[in-house]
Order: sequence, then structure tokens, then C-alpha cells
Amino acid sequence: MFSFECWELCKLIPKSREFDAWVRQLIRSSSSVGANYRAACRAKSDKDFINKLKILEEELDESMFWLEMFQKTEINEKNNLNVLLK
Repeated sequence: MFSFECWELCKLIPKSREFDAWVRQLIRSSSSVGANYRAACRAKSDKDFINKLKILEEELDESMFWLEMFQKTEINEKNNLNVLLK
């Protein structure tokens, strides 16, 4: 599960002022991906389903942004971010 793998990654990132905001943002956006997928599966109509998938897509894109930010740091050398980015 994508959100759990992001959470596992965040546990490995050193606790520091520099990374704190990024870690929080990644945890929020990646967990929102799963929550919005679950909500989409319970959509009341086709329109509702599509709307929930659009929200899911935005949250996934934000998660990818934070993963790409981590990829540009020394964190990438210690963790396999490429798996999550795929």
C-alpha cells in the first residue's frame, strides 16, 4: 500500500528542522490517496466517482512532489525512493 510505504520511508528520515515539514506533508498527502480511493469505491454516482478520483489524483501528484524533493537530498542515497516514485 502506497501510503504505508511512504510512512515507512518517513520513519527512516532523520528528525530535523529541514525535513520536518516535508515528512508531514508526505504523510498527509499519501494517506489521503488511500482514503480518497476508498471513498471513490463507495461513490454514490458516476459523477461522484469521477470527482473523488480527481481528488485522489491531486493528492497522488502532491505525494510525488514530496518524494521528488526527497530524491534531491541525501535521503535518496539511503533509501529506495525510486520504487515509490514508480
